[in-house]
Amino acid sequence: MDVVVTGLGLALRGVDGARGLLAPDPPAPDADDPAARLTGRGLRYRDRATRLAMCAARDALAAAGLVRDGALTVPAHRAGVVASTNYGNVDTVCDAVTTIAKETYAGTSPMALPATASNVVASWVAITHGLRGANLTLCNGETSGLDAVHWARQLIAARRVGWVLVVGVEPVNPPVRHLASGGTGADVRLLDGAAALVVEAAESARERGVPGLAEIGPYARKGTWTEAVAAVRGPAAEPVGLWCAPGGAVPPHALEPALTCDLTAKMGECSGALGVLQAAAGTAWLDDETSGVLATAGTGRDGGTDAAAALILRAAR
Repeated sequence: MDVVVTGLGLALRGVDGARGLLAPDPPAPDADDPAARLTGRGLRYRDRATRLAMCAARDALAAAGLVRDGALTVPAHRAGVVASTNYGNVDTVCDAVTTIAKETYAGTSPMALPATASNVVASWVAITHGLRGANLTLCNGETSGLDAVHWARQLIAARRVGWVLVVGVEPVNPPVRHLASGGTGADVRLLDGAAALVVEAAESARERGVPGLAEIGPYARKGTWTEAVAAVRGPAAEPVGLWCAPGGAVPPHALEPALTCDLTAKMGECSGALGVLQAAAGTAWLDDETSGVLATAGTGRDGGTDAAAALILRAAR
């Protein structure tokens, strides 16, 4: 079954649309906060990761035509969410632990405590838009974002759902900075933002009259970067026009003459949001190009991490 991207949404300072991810210069750090776009009641107990995810999700759902005038246009039980975030609601968890240590559980808020669950981002996005299908959260290290795109495709191929909103988000706050620095307090450049994709079967997109923006191709998660790339490109070494490089040191087998897009160098450490950002950048690339996109996250044993993931995006047919 061919599965395609039909909607994109971003919540990133200084980045106006997915095409902006391909720009060579980093975004302006003093640009407007995208979370400020959210207004109305019900935001008091939403952590920053959830707010950023809600911004990106709203735009992606609207772009795909799944939400119109605030209402879902497809059956709610057939629309799901897969979220990727490693730091997510760590600030809420730390606040709750600190409160319990000082005041026992009696000091905690019955409104805030449910937000300590690790699936809070996916849950609030689903509740906000009435998406009652499969709901998953992946906290899988550097490969988490590409893993999320893969599992969204698998849910559709298995006919568990008809549409999946994929969200990759990471926030910046004191607990995240502490964890990212390994407790040293070192200044680590971190992404503060979110990206969202809507994916569905190509046949579904045609029936709805919505253009497929990119086709999701082969995916692999292996022990090394070399193995992951070889698995998705196949024996014929599928041509690649854009290579979305993994975070950290570039592996020794750079793909020439492909254009390289290193979102980590541009945005800072992206963690669980990286793969979803790469998929958004690759989809924007395929708006004008026909050569494939290779997205890679994690370097595996080649670069000192536990695994590496690779995903091919192709021009939609």
